[in-house]
Amino acid sequence: MIPSALGKSWMAGGAKMRVSTNKLQQLAIFTTLLTGGGIGTMYYLMQKKFAESDYHKLALQKLEECTVAMESLGAPPLKIHNIHLTDRDNRIDQQIAKIKIPVTGSKTGGYLYTSSIRDPNTNRWNVKLAVLRLKEGQTINLLNSPSLATENTEFSLHDND
Repeated sequence: MIPSALGKSWMAGGAKMRVSTNKLQQLAIFTTLLTGGGIGTMYYLMQKKFAESDYHKLALQKLEECTVAMESLGAPPLKIHNIHLTDRDNRIDQQIAKIKIPVTGSKTGGYLYTSSIRDPNTNRWNVKLAVLRLKEGQTINLLNSPSLATENTEFSLHDND
């Protein structure tokens, strides 16, 4: 038997609880705004944590020290964008940080692929890989003598998994 809206109450003891549609709409809107604000705050704090990390700063330092890479981008000005949190190239744990940082200059943009390892003795991060891949497909190794590769080299931070 299906209870009707005007029939017996769903509450124990026979007490009826009536909530207007307007109040339910207000509650739904409030909950949506609160959830959205929480997610936005979490996203902002995660991006801030990445930008302030030593492995992020060291990678950008390598980029800024490489004149070939900076000229290829058309930097300065150099714009560093937020990393994509869902990108599989971004992996960080206690010992290894592999991140893909979007960067742009006045000429073009690309991704800075980096891999850093934390030294267990000093607890400091050391950059082991720093490669700039431009939108046009050229790659520049920032740790070796800078040279521009003209071929479209496939590049990923993934270990063969």
